[in-house]
Amino acid sequence: MIVAFSITPLGVGEGVAEPVARAVKVVRDSGLPNRTDAMFTTIEGEWDEVMDVVKRAVEAVAEVAPRVSLVLKADVREGVTDGMTSKVESLERHLS
Repeated sequence: MIVAFSITPLGVGEGVAEPVARAVKVVRDSGLPNRTDAMFTTIEGEWDEVMDVVKRAVEAVAEVAPRVSLVLKADVREGVTDGMTSKVESLERHLS
């Protein structure tokens, strides 16, 4: 599965880079394929391992924020690996 998610710490003021970095560190330390952009972090793996990483990322932010907002979108498709890369490559082929 591929999950794109965004964690927003609430009640910490306008600057949220440090709390968000805590979440991204959890994702990167997981060893699962991932990428982070300005709006979302995307991670790929099996259901249980991906959801565990998302949970731990939320918990990491909750350590420094009194409230945490989570937005999550998932693509659940059995038998697909490297979907984060192959989906973009397919799109690029259609654009060229």
